[in-house]
Amino acid sequence: MRGLKSLIVGLLSAFFSTAFGLYFPPDVEQLPTITAQTSGSFIALPFDENFLFKCEAKGNPRPTYRWTKDGMDFDLHKDSQLIKEESSGSFLIPKDMAKYEGKYRCYASNKLGTAISEESELVVPMTPKFPKKKIEPAVVTEGDSVVLECNPPQGIPPSQLYWMTNDLQHIEQNERVTMGLNGNLYFSNTLMSDSHDEYSCFASFSKIRTIVQKPPMVLRVKPSQGDDGIKSVQKRKPSILVPSSHSTTYLKKGEALELECIAEGLPTPVVEFIKMWENLPNRTQIKNYGKVLTIPNVTEQDEWKYMCKAKNDLGEDEHYFQVVVEEPPSWQEEPVKSQLVEIGSDIHIKCSARGKPQPTITWKRNGQPLDDFPSTNYKVLDDRIIILRAQQRDTAVYQCEASNRHGTLLFNANVLVMNHPPLILTRDYLEYSTMLGKSVIMDCEVFSSPPPTINWRREDPEGSLDGERYSLLKNGSLQIHKVEMEDMGQYKCLAKNSEGTMSLTIELFIKDSTRIVEPPQDTKVKRGSMAKLECQAECDPTLRRELEILWMKDGMNILSNFSERYFTNDGTLQIVSVSHSDQGKYTCVVRTSLDQDTASAYITVLDIPDPPVQLTLSERKDRSVRLHWAAASDHNSPITEFIIQYEENNWDPENWKELLRVAGSQISAPLTLYGHINYQFRVIAVNAIGRSLPSMPSERYKTPPCAPDRNPENIKIEGRLPHQMDISWEPLLPVEHNGPGLEYKLSYRLMGVEDSWKEEMIKRDSFVVRDTQTFVPYEVKIQAFNNHGWAPEPRVVTGYSGEDSPLAAPANISVEVLNSTLLRVSWSPVPQTALRGHLGGYTVHWWQTQSLLTSKRIPLERKSLTIPGNRSHTMVPGLKPFFEYSLTVNIFNRRGNGPSSSPISFTTPQGVPEQPPILRATNFQKDSITLVWAPPHETNGFLTGYLLQYQTVNETLGELKSVNISAPDTTQWVLRDLQDDNWYKFYLSACTQVGCGSAISEEGGTVFEVLSSKQAVASQEWFVAIMCGVALLTLLVLIGCFVIKNKSGKYAVKEKEETPADPEAQAMGEESPCDSDNDKKPLKSSQPLFTDIKEDDSSEDDSIEFDEDGSFIGEYTGNKRRGSTEVNGHAPVTS
Repeated sequence: MRGLKSLIVGLLSAFFSTAFGLYFPPDVEQLPTITAQTSGSFIALPFDENFLFKCEAKGNPRPTYRWTKDGMDFDLHKDSQLIKEESSGSFLIPKDMAKYEGKYRCYASNKLGTAISEESELVVPMTPKFPKKKIEPAVVTEGDSVVLECNPPQGIPPSQLYWMTNDLQHIEQNERVTMGLNGNLYFSNTLMSDSHDEYSCFASFSKIRTIVQKPPMVLRVKPSQGDDGIKSVQKRKPSILVPSSHSTTYLKKGEALELECIAEGLPTPVVEFIKMWENLPNRTQIKNYGKVLTIPNVTEQDEWKYMCKAKNDLGEDEHYFQVVVEEPPSWQEEPVKSQLVEIGSDIHIKCSARGKPQPTITWKRNGQPLDDFPSTNYKVLDDRIIILRAQQRDTAVYQCEASNRHGTLLFNANVLVMNHPPLILTRDYLEYSTMLGKSVIMDCEVFSSPPPTINWRREDPEGSLDGERYSLLKNGSLQIHKVEMEDMGQYKCLAKNSEGTMSLTIELFIKDSTRIVEPPQDTKVKRGSMAKLECQAECDPTLRRELEILWMKDGMNILSNFSERYFTNDGTLQIVSVSHSDQGKYTCVVRTSLDQDTASAYITVLDIPDPPVQLTLSERKDRSVRLHWAAASDHNSPITEFIIQYEENNWDPENWKELLRVAGSQISAPLTLYGHINYQFRVIAVNAIGRSLPSMPSERYKTPPCAPDRNPENIKIEGRLPHQMDISWEPLLPVEHNGPGLEYKLSYRLMGVEDSWKEEMIKRDSFVVRDTQTFVPYEVKIQAFNNHGWAPEPRVVTGYSGEDSPLAAPANISVEVLNSTLLRVSWSPVPQTALRGHLGGYTVHWWQTQSLLTSKRIPLERKSLTIPGNRSHTMVPGLKPFFEYSLTVNIFNRRGNGPSSSPISFTTPQGVPEQPPILRATNFQKDSITLVWAPPHETNGFLTGYLLQYQTVNETLGELKSVNISAPDTTQWVLRDLQDDNWYKFYLSACTQVGCGSAISEEGGTVFEVLSSKQAVASQEWFVAIMCGVALLTLLVLIGCFVIKNKSGKYAVKEKEETPADPEAQAMGEESPCDSDNDKKPLKSSQPLFTDIKEDDSSEDDSIEFDEDGSFIGEYTGNKRRGSTEVNGHAPVTS
């Protein structure tokens, strides 16, 4: 190990001998030091229960206490009434405090010396009283001056003086009659009305809650008479009563200066104050009717010569004041409280004070005058003491008192003369931690006398402490700048003086820096929503438990200074219900005991704008005005537009309507106005967050009346009855009247027939023209009018008078049966003269008359199809195969239906049958299977037989085989020559002459071996049971189908004029093998086919509606019958 001479430093003796607050180890003797005391002057009020004189001190050995009162020893133990504190020198005076009035001082002593407290005074005042003596009346001649003396008793300030009568009425004061600062009542001159028998002076002492009254005084004012007996009051020039002679006023800096100047004379003098050769300061106050000058909180600049001047018409009088501003003692520099010096050195105790007058310095040692300790090594030089070659006997508490007439300062200086070996106060084997690149200070606090030399060296590992990075501080500590990893290890501090040596070992650890890895990001948030800031940090693993994350807003701790809306958790700050006050800079502070890192983000609060302000009007014209405004705060979201609203107080008061919108960059806008309206305006600002509240309304602006600007619009001409025409229109808004007396001129005439107009003046918004021809064209125009003129010439509109039902039916009806379910029908249009109205369209009606299969007549069930517009053909879908039908066509308009055409008959051809309702595979044998089924419910023609197909469905599909069953009554079939142990799928469809319908499927398999006779019998029994069940099930299905057929099966398709489609090209030749099932399945077409299929009033069947070109515009569905899986067509697809 190697010591470094560059870091061997001997600490200066002066540092230890003059250190403020020098620390003494507990086992080292110490002089007494006063730590708590009572100082100043205190008044014991009558209602005070007790008074505490405090005196506490520290020292080693523990100090003892004694007191003096008025300079004499005051033994607390001889007075049983006093309450003494055992742990200190404090004592409590009980309520009866009169006998304890005086000045007290505490002395705290141990074997090394004595410290003394500041002097404190207890004042126990007596109750103030005016002397009871007879006061002779004051008799003066009218016009003379007089003084009524108060001479108030001494009492506890503050006191208040005033003059009253016996009935407690205040004596009126003015420029002539004034109470002085001393309480006397001064009359500059007297009037006869001043004569009273009850002038009383009152003195109020608020601290002791006492008011005393002087016995009443009598003032007699005699009339003034000349030598000739005529009343005469002699005038005289002023004469100053107060002050009576030249005076010098002394006061402390900071007090209030009061200069009083009261003069007598007739007429009443006027008093003026002057600061010689300078102006009075601005804070000067003139009170008491101009007779008192007050300057609060005086400074050195107020020390001057002042003059008061009293003058009237006959002359003037003057008085001069010399004002001297003084100061109580104060330290020029704070004296040293404690000095530790080695034996044989010189001691300097300095006590420099300032004040006005200059304070007198008095020295004491251990509370006794320094002159009582004759010594050859003391030198007293004005404000300091020098002790030469100090010895242990010079150890003491030296007191310095600086005094002038305004107060006294006391200072205790502890001087300890001793030699002591080094005592290291820092704990041994202390561990220090710091961060890489930071600075660290390792303490080595030493107590010793004389001062030690301090030597630091590197222990483990050994290393050099040379270089600029290493500094030894005055207190012996070692500071390492910009710590490096190589600095980690043990260090030793050695302290040495003439009395001995002591060492200290310290270890230094280098930690990873604390740093923020995910700083908070600037964010914008709407007012009222939640804001969230994230702050994630990393630190040395050994400091993880003490890692602390704090949040600051604009430099203040959030948790200490903000509301409960702030929540922090694991580096996340959440602010709920964000308000404008939450906007600001937020700082994340991540800290450990060794270092910290910070990162900041700014939260911007977005809100709707504040309402615009400063609305004014300019460029006022008859029909326009310019509105100006000023934008207010946009709350961090730019204003995109302004909405200008208006309100008028005639037609719709207090209802604001939008007038104009302008860009957010504008601050004015021209407004086009209606006539005869009393406007006021307001503005709303809009930003991305929303609309502001409306601004305050502008002043009102009334436009003059004028003719209407426009005519009514949306004129409607309708004929609700055959011989009249109803005309209606959209009237002008009230604000569009532009003036009083609004009416409408309605003009109409037969188009192409009449040249002249028929006219009507109307105030309402509709009119009925009666006795018109049926459905003839008219020309109509409507013009607005008010008391100030006509609106512009109106435009002419055309319309028709009332409609009536059509007179004729369509002719030349022809039908073309396209397939078993679809029919094409055509006709010739009805002439316009027979239509008698607006063409609505055509309606096709059809109904079944009989079944061609059974020749049975069918009850009338009409169905209808509406074809809107001017069409002459259409398709009729949804017919049933092999039936006879009848069909009619009629036209309709808005008034109603015309007559129907003569019925025309047609028949539909046979179709393919429906799917059989049930198919079951039974009686599974080694090479045969029996199939059982029920016939289809609707054969749609003459049934010719069945098509049975089958194939194996093992791992792959086998060849599809077919069996034609020509007997239509067959309901079971035995398939033979099947392969054993195979699984089969069967398909069965019914057939007519047209073809076969959709197939029903079933699956079953052959067995592997021949059944025994017993098994065969069981199989036969099972087969019989199955057949009975099939027959019962078939019967139930037939009954159910019959019921459903009579109660349902209807379809309706909604009219859809917007997407017409012509089905003719699609419908031709599209009959499928399953047409017989069309009442249960949707038609297969690329477009919906039906529009509006309606029933006649007498029919319960479905209705169908076509669009204008006869195309279907809807679809219809039936009820699907549930059964086995369906296969469309005659046979399934083979693999």
